[in-house]
Amino acid sequence: MDRYRLALFVALAFIMVVALSYLEGGHESFKIEMLDALAACTAGYTVAAVMLVLFGIIKPGMSADEMVGKISLHAVPGSIGAILARRLLDIEETKKERRRREWYGAKIFLMGVGAIFLAFQLAPTAEMVLIGHRMTEWHAVALAFTSMCVMQAFVCSVERHGRQRLFEPNFFWGVFLRYTIIGYVVALGLSLYVLWTFGRLDGAAPPEIIMAMLVLGFPAALGASAARLIL
Repeated sequence: MDRYRLALFVALAFIMVVALSYLEGGHESFKIEMLDALAACTAGYTVAAVMLVLFGIIKPGMSADEMVGKISLHAVPGSIGAILARRLLDIEETKKERRRREWYGAKIFLMGVGAIFLAFQLAPTAEMVLIGHRMTEWHAVALAFTSMCVMQAFVCSVERHGRQRLFEPNFFWGVFLRYTIIGYVVALGLSLYVLWTFGRLDGAAPPEIIMAMLVLGFPAALGASAARLIL
């Protein structure tokens, strides 16, 4: 990986962890939220380093540059998981925490976190580009349509309250325009960024870039939808 791209990705990941700490916590002080984010990153880096040593990925004689790069990459999902573990294992939810997550921008942000969490796992592989090579324009349209259908099903189940009808026009199209379309655009944008970060788009023609983005956009859309369901 290009070291500048890796540094940018790690920096953006830290900002994302800080924002997650703010949304998932109910503390009054931003200093406490920042300390929680630092604790999550410390846990992520520690676990990443230990597991990479246990699996023999980091070995004696390896350069410090290579070790830092590998640990940093694996620490990103670990740091996100450390923050989300508090949310999943926390018994009581404060009113401040609930109010923060009800903000529209916060919901879109959480969808972005879910999208990048899954896209990050698959972007380094060659399959995203190879599958894109085999697809035609009709495959791409069908895949985009399927991705949005899956997102719509997930988000409708989350936004539905009480006895509200699922296919009521105002509700259905409101969810589609406010969450599904915007969430899918966010998922595609993050997919494009992650592919660029790992160098999968270097030297690729625009049609190849679009195909690879749509392929990775499918699991990214699933991640965004699952984030709305879980968080």
